[in-house]
Amino acid sequence: MDEITIDPFIHVRMVRSFEYDPKGKKISFISDFTGVPQVWELDRENRWPAQTSFTMKGITFIKYIPHSSDLIIGMDVDGDEKEQLYLLKASGEKIALTNSPKHIHLFGDSSPDGKWIAWSSNRRNQQSFDLYIQNLETLEIQLIFTQEGTIFVEKWFPDGKSLLVRKAHSPLDHDLGVFSLLTGKMEWLTDHKGEASYKDFHFTNDGDHLYLLTNQDREFFGLAFIHLASKQLTWLEVGEWDFEDLVVNKDKNKLAFSMNEGGISQGYLVDLNTTKLYTWDTPMGVISNLRFSPDQQKVGFVLNGPTNPSDIWELDLKTIQAKRLTYISRAPILDEKLIEPEIISFPSFDHLEIPAFYYKPNQTIEKSPVVVYIHGGPESQTRAVYSPFLQYFLTQGYAVVAPNIRGSTGYGKTFTHLDDGRKRMDAVKDVIALVEWLKKTGDIDAEKVAIVGGSYGGFVVLAAISHYPKMWAAAIDIVGMSSLRTFLQTTSPWRKKLREAEYGTVEKDGDFFDQIDPLNHADKIKAPLLVIHGVNDPRVPIQESEQIVKKLKIRNHPVMFIRIEGEGHTMVKLKNKIDSYSMMAEFLEKHLGSN
Repeated sequence: MDEITIDPFIHVRMVRSFEYDPKGKKISFISDFTGVPQVWELDRENRWPAQTSFTMKGITFIKYIPHSSDLIIGMDVDGDEKEQLYLLKASGEKIALTNSPKHIHLFGDSSPDGKWIAWSSNRRNQQSFDLYIQNLETLEIQLIFTQEGTIFVEKWFPDGKSLLVRKAHSPLDHDLGVFSLLTGKMEWLTDHKGEASYKDFHFTNDGDHLYLLTNQDREFFGLAFIHLASKQLTWLEVGEWDFEDLVVNKDKNKLAFSMNEGGISQGYLVDLNTTKLYTWDTPMGVISNLRFSPDQQKVGFVLNGPTNPSDIWELDLKTIQAKRLTYISRAPILDEKLIEPEIISFPSFDHLEIPAFYYKPNQTIEKSPVVVYIHGGPESQTRAVYSPFLQYFLTQGYAVVAPNIRGSTGYGKTFTHLDDGRKRMDAVKDVIALVEWLKKTGDIDAEKVAIVGGSYGGFVVLAAISHYPKMWAAAIDIVGMSSLRTFLQTTSPWRKKLREAEYGTVEKDGDFFDQIDPLNHADKIKAPLLVIHGVNDPRVPIQESEQIVKKLKIRNHPVMFIRIEGEGHTMVKLKNKIDSYSMMAEFLEKHLGSN
């Protein structure tokens, strides 16, 4: 067994997002360098970043105000997701803008003159989001539009007179609208049949057209523009994978985006004058946060890969060569230890091919214990990114397989809907098919198979060990639902309708939930179980873990429950990550052993 502990893997510092200062000299980014996400600043002349925010709570996002070095930042309280907005002045002064801690505030955009900001909030009604604008000098807030449902501000029009907004009918079905600040009227732009999503919006200089990514009438997101007067959508570039993270330069003559090829990003640059398409080389990973530099000479981005944890890179537009700009994540002790996965696929019960990332340990033992890792969502995707606990498991001799079971995004609309409503257990059958397939390959120890998952992945963990109890040597459920019935009754009010689009409703589907809910099959569980849950989780309330742990304890089943104070649905604080990941490592060592 390897001597290394899990600590250095957890201590790898990550860059979460970044922005170029509009004046061009500096870059601001969020990093957990101190153990809590804070704003840092890189002055190109100094080469070493300096911390510029000093708050007890983690920073959730940053956005520069036009023509200024002042930032709008977001913070919540210990993961409760009730985000408040602040103005972080270049001097370091922090001014509270929203100051309504019982409500969520979702930042939209700043006005072109930098005097106003627009955001949406559920202040009026916990279940709905309305539109607000706020003056940055007087801090006066104006409620400008109310409607039942979830509506977001996306962009301020270049002339300052209107807002581009997006309404979510479900997590995957949206409409775009134009709200006039002069008349108070809303005009909807995107009349579509079936389901369509829209994202990453950029106006042309004249404000007559809008570049965007959409999957309207298609399986995958492609690059298009809308002529705003006629509402006509025209395709510019499409492919057989989703396009992501579209950005446009200041002169509006270059576009950059990435393509999600089975969970791995490939960057693309489009010259609109010549219509030429360029691509550039990066290590295996996920590109996000693409940004053109103010001088339009570079495209910056965050790259996060299995062997290249999250840092800022820059593409030189003259040479089309990318190089790493920051070294926040550098950890020499891990340089030779991090492992890249291979993409595989396996046939499920109905012969559908299911994609997965397969990480093989460096040790050459004949048959490896295996950890099956299930992502949350379910409308999400396991990507080729750095994961401290997956990489640590590999050093311990475990193989790790992370499938994108049906219901995952990234493989087209049809695939994403294969687990909807009463097809829920088909996704669990995918996991069972994976284990059976792994056994046939002969590479794994069939007696030492563990399953780990978070959020919806935690539900899949509990469903797998309760409906297929004989397959598992151990299981870890992180902030998972133990009952779809009780989850839909207790999740945050504004999320309920959006989640019902995926799972169904208690009124119509309660009988089905009762048939499949792990809570109702807890007496069948055989695998030792570790359950981890943040006390402040607004998405999956902690009662979801408490109720199944209680049932298992009544029958003296081996279950360990870690309640994490001061965290929500996602762990943010370094100390809590160290404590919980260390517990996961010890738990798997006890029940799987390494060889």
